[in-house]
Amino acid sequence: MASETTGVQALERRVWIAAPWHTLTILLFFAFLVFKDAHHASVAAAASGPVPHGALLRGYLMSILFGAGMAYWCWVGVHWKGGTLRDLTGGRWTSLRDVAVDVAIAIPFWIVWELTAMGMHRLVNRVDVATTPYQPPAGIVEVFLWILVSIAAGIGEEIIFRGYLQKQFQVATHSVVVAVVLQGLIFGLLHAYQGWKQVMVIAPLGILYGVLSAWRKNLRANMIAHAWSDLFEGWLKFL
Repeated sequence: MASETTGVQALERRVWIAAPWHTLTILLFFAFLVFKDAHHASVAAAASGPVPHGALLRGYLMSILFGAGMAYWCWVGVHWKGGTLRDLTGGRWTSLRDVAVDVAIAIPFWIVWELTAMGMHRLVNRVDVATTPYQPPAGIVEVFLWILVSIAAGIGEEIIFRGYLQKQFQVATHSVVVAVVLQGLIFGLLHAYQGWKQVMVIAPLGILYGVLSAWRKNLRANMIAHAWSDLFEGWLKFL
């Protein structure tokens, strides 16, 4: 039954988990966002002063809604093909032992991820390219929304990039390596609103996430590591 086929089985049989035209709609929309956000980043980099509280909150809410909406559209494409959410996530936890295993994997993975991020920041800081200044959340409301943003990104972005795009690219290219690299590059480009330096940092980190999901054949450890890394990088390390 198509509805019972897991993402792993679909790849082994070289079956698209969603129609190619559906994937094209996502890629075209992402291309539009990269073009728009790259222009916005150049303007923001030249601006000075903190972002107003209201604008920051709206940005957080839009980030949550965008991630949820795109993840939903990915599921719609899979559903139209007769698949289920399992085709995207690789399945859910069935025991406390499963949870413990994924946490035990996510912790050392995050350490590698953090060291990679630090190394990439050292490299790109030598590049003379304007970047958008980051403003960490402050106050109860901003911090609370940032926690929600981190959790939403950990779930939604993993579904979009590693659960959907990586599997589609693997079927299209017949190569897991190419698929991991492609989704990582797109993942980095989608952060063009933060400036090109951040794109150069985030693309390798997206590739790391892709390697983890290709190894684990599910997104559970990815989601834990991703949510925690966003929470730490975006707020906790500034405390």
